[in-house]
Amino acid sequence: MDFLDNSFYATVALVLFLAIMAYFGVPKIIGKMLDGKIKQIADDLEAAKRLREEAAELLVEYEKKRVAAESEAESIIAAAKDEATRMTAEAKTALADMVVRRTKAVEDKIAQAESQAIAEVRARSADVAIEAARVVLTDEMNRKGGQVVDKAIGDVSSRLN
Repeated sequence: MDFLDNSFYATVALVLFLAIMAYFGVPKIIGKMLDGKIKQIADDLEAAKRLREEAAELLVEYEKKRVAAESEAESIIAAAKDEATRMTAEAKTALADMVVRRTKAVEDKIAQAESQAIAEVRARSADVAIEAARVVLTDEMNRKGGQVVDKAIGDVSSRLN
């Protein structure tokens, strides 16, 4: 009775269990479950592959955009440098023109002030000369009296005749 020991009963129970499982179609159910899981994994892998391809396309697209943005930024910087150079040159020219205009205006003011001063000096000189002549004539008239007047009247009458 050695063959009726525990391993014999375990073997019979195992065979009986497997037969019941086969009768109820458990292997087909497990196979369908595994097939479903395999299909789900394959679908997930396909989706991951599509996402990876989309990500690669986006990466290429954004890399192109980055290159375009960098070149645009370089052109903007170059344009800004050119504009700054042009504006600097214009500012220098405008400054030089302004200095010339202001210098001319100051020179004109100086010339005007100079001519005004000369006119004032001439007017003052004329006033002084007139006053000096008046003083001299007054002194002459006081000293010689009527002789000068008589002589002047005589000159006038001789010229009128």
